[in-house]
Amino acid sequence: MTEPLLQIDLVAGPPIALGEVAGLGRRCIPILGGVVSGRLQGEVLPGGADWQQIGPDGSIEIDARYVLRLTQGLVEVESRGLRTGPPEVLARLAQGQVVDPSLYYFRTAMRFRSAAPELAWLGRILAVTSGARLADGVRLLVHEVA
Repeated sequence: MTEPLLQIDLVAGPPIALGEVAGLGRRCIPILGGVVSGRLQGEVLPGGADWQQIGPDGSIEIDARYVLRLTQGLVEVESRGLRTGPPEVLARLAQGQVVDPSLYYFRTAMRFRSAAPELAWLGRILAVTSGARLADGVRLLVHEVA
């Protein structure tokens, strides 16, 4: 894979469990902030969230929205994807353990929106991320799809 367009290190708050709906667990993970590095530099603003559905096998469907404050302006991020893997690995992740990301699958498709003229090009690309769960958040390596 090519060099990442961005690396986003998200700081996550404690999950808010919403219970089970239609046989799937539901929870909201507050996004408290973070750092953006790579071709673009900046920070993740607090106030975003990842709304998750958890399957019976522990797989998670991801639906996250948050805002980046980059040097050139603000960017809205919409990220949808999947984290899955062997049951024993998913159980360790569910317990908050840091697990080697090569042992599970964590990918999202990412879209961007920005009113900043210098960042308008972001609205015309689709990015794919590979993710890793960290002790207090998530690391996303963001690659532009050619």
